Amino acid sequence: MRQAKMSAITEIVPQLIATATLRVDTAGAGFTEITSHAANFIAQIGAGEGALLLYLRHTSASLTIQENADPDVQHDLITALDRLVPEDAPWIHDVEGPDDMPAHVKAMLNGVSLHVPVSQGQLALGSWQGLYLVEHRRRPHSRDVILQFIGSRT
Repeated sequence: MRQAKMSAITEIVPQLIATATLRVDTAGAGFTEITSHAANFIAQIGAGEGALLLYLRHTSASLTIQENADPDVQHDLITALDRLVPEDAPWIHDVEGPDDMPAHVKAMLNGVSLHVPVSQGQLALGSWQGLYLVEHRRRPHSRDVILQFIGSRT
């Protein structure tokens, strides 16, 4: 078995809980990057060490952390979700159109919440990671993402 090493443990006493709602207008099915909005929120509140929680208040869109360097990744992920959850399946719930029930399933698969560590006032994302709202409906929508930081001040 390979060895694993843990860094030194750091402790903080939370001094700050800050919350804002980010309204994201989507263009229809696809990825909308929200990394810069989250980073601006962290900077505006003077965050130091802690965690950023993101929560999407909708059932037919989702949040994800994914590669932000090559847009082909996002295209392929949408294609994969469409293969996993096709519109032409025999869905019972189709009141809002053929893309509605598949959108609910895709949102359930991806999830509607994320948490990101914040270290020294910066999102602790990897080199190629970005935060995305994924719209699963074909037509444009306005989506609300609640951003909440819990931690210390700089």
